[in-house]
Amino acid sequence: MVVLGQLLDILGTLGVRECRGPVDRGAMLRGLALYDPSDPGTAAGDQVMLGVGIDSPERAVRVLADTDAAVLVLRAAFSLDEGVAHAARDAGVPVVRVDPGVSWGQLVAVIHTLVFGERAAAKAAAPGGLFDLADTIAGAVGGPVTIEDVQARVLAYSHRQQDVDQARLRTILGRRVPDETLEALRSQGVFAHLDESDEPLFVPELSSELTARVVVAVRAGRELLGSVWVEVDGPLTLGQNAALVAGARVAATHLLTTRASADLERRVEGDLVQSLIEGGTDAPAALLRLGLPATDLRVVALRADGGADAMLLAARHATIGFTWSRPGRSALVGDVLYTVLSGGKEAEAACAWVRALARELPSDARVWAGVGGPADVSQLPASRSEADESLAVHMSDPDAELPVTYDAVWDRILLRRLAGAAAAGRMPTTGPVVDLARHDAEHGSEYVPTLRALLRAQGDLREASARLAVHPNTVRYRLRKMSEITRLDLDDPRKRLAMMIALEVGAVMFG
Repeated sequence: MVVLGQLLDILGTLGVRECRGPVDRGAMLRGLALYDPSDPGTAAGDQVMLGVGIDSPERAVRVLADTDAAVLVLRAAFSLDEGVAHAARDAGVPVVRVDPGVSWGQLVAVIHTLVFGERAAAKAAAPGGLFDLADTIAGAVGGPVTIEDVQARVLAYSHRQQDVDQARLRTILGRRVPDETLEALRSQGVFAHLDESDEPLFVPELSSELTARVVVAVRAGRELLGSVWVEVDGPLTLGQNAALVAGARVAATHLLTTRASADLERRVEGDLVQSLIEGGTDAPAALLRLGLPATDLRVVALRADGGADAMLLAARHATIGFTWSRPGRSALVGDVLYTVLSGGKEAEAACAWVRALARELPSDARVWAGVGGPADVSQLPASRSEADESLAVHMSDPDAELPVTYDAVWDRILLRRLAGAAAAGRMPTTGPVVDLARHDAEHGSEYVPTLRALLRAQGDLREASARLAVHPNTVRYRLRKMSEITRLDLDDPRKRLAMMIALEVGAVMFG
């Protein structure tokens, strides 16, 4: 089962154009109802009403006055005007308008999968179903078939493999189209055609390893979901082209239901992970549902920049596969991907996971990541804060290696915290560090670097002079002059600590 908020979020990726009326995002949905003009009030309060045949705002208003449905879904070209909005508010029933380019068959398949859960998804779009479809298309058009997603990953292929070319063999064995094959097809305008057209395209032989093939887009509304490829000897007949287009429409329904099921699982997982890292009251139950251990955990915070889809791609790659086969569970919160990883005693496992994820993103994507310290379930909010702070260190240091771990930069994070605390109050206007900094600014002296070198050398003049690359007598002279400007109290351990902190915090705040 699914709640209304999850349904609306997932339909939003399918092509929701408008949503009017009050939305109870937590309302549980347990069934579907088809609009019946002779009895429009049949839908129950926990059902999704599919408004098939509602072709005008006026009819939508009349339906809203009679129905008790949890939500009314329309596939319509007309806009939801103020009359519809007013009727939706009066009825307490939200109205959703989906792009008419999405077929009712595709829409019903997605909603059915969401409402009736895993068994419906398995029945509607099991992996075997796509392979069977590939075999059916191969039989109709007379050539080997592959079905691919928009990232050129192979989702299914036909069993017919006689006399296939090397490009196809490498595609199937590697589960994705080789880069050189992609580049060759891109140079022929194949992917530009898929972006714009639903018509099959014949691609002539480009080399001995890349023989002729026909490709057609798999689309839901305006969204490209993937493609169907057939290796051929020459252009297809009209009947074969029609069979290929029909097969692509069926493939679209398979891909939509699979994606809807995966999106729902991803959102449930995200809600549980967010509860864990924010210190939710039922963390042990969330941990149990996620299948994670109670100890040796770490939180990873990751950001990616490389186009609008970079973070979505990162989130999808982080959640690919069955949960039991993944070391972590993830949630996309705003523009940060948080992942709770098991096996967190040492940071290297988390670092390897981040690097592997980064390799899956486009080559032009820039990735930053921070890894929090090891934690048990009660310490996950602290590990999340450490991951955020490590991420901030990484984003401020372009030369840092991917990722930055709290274990390695805890000292820098502590100073950043102190700098933040100092900035929250009034900075001292007097004192050794302030007095010497003012003198350096006004007279071009180098007393602040001299004080820092002395403190780091623990008062050893020779070491301090080496740090400054000057003669020890120069350091003695500067120290005498500094004592005339301000009271240093270098013999007081507490004063020395305070001056070291003031120097380091100042460096963090002002560079």
